[in-house]
Amino acid sequence: MKDTRKTIGTNGENRAAEYLKAHGFSILSRNWRTKTGEIDIIALSGDVLVFVEVKTLPNGIPETLAHVLNYRKQKRIIETSKRFLLFNRQYSKSYIRYDVIVIDMPGMPAIYHIENAFSEFL
Repeated sequence: MKDTRKTIGTNGENRAAEYLKAHGFSILSRNWRTKTGEIDIIALSGDVLVFVEVKTLPNGIPETLAHVLNYRKQKRIIETSKRFLLFNRQYSKSYIRYDVIVIDMPGMPAIYHIENAFSEFL
């Protein structure tokens, strides 16, 4: 079961990366990891550094997306993005955005890109 989920997730991330490239993004990194977490895709769109979370949800509903991308997950992505910026100072003056790409969720386009899906909490 876990291998199947991993395969589905990897295929979704590959499709998301191709989608981003087709829409003018430059992929800087995929599956960037630290102790605090992982960011699926880090990309540049013009002068905007975009941290992308990919969710492949072939059996999902909007409530599933809200559950898997809860406050704790968002906070982990934000903390991990700060670590990326510490290690990659050349992007420290970039605008930053957190996007979500949803793959294969029933009732939505096959690839659904949510720009500015969340931001750092005050």
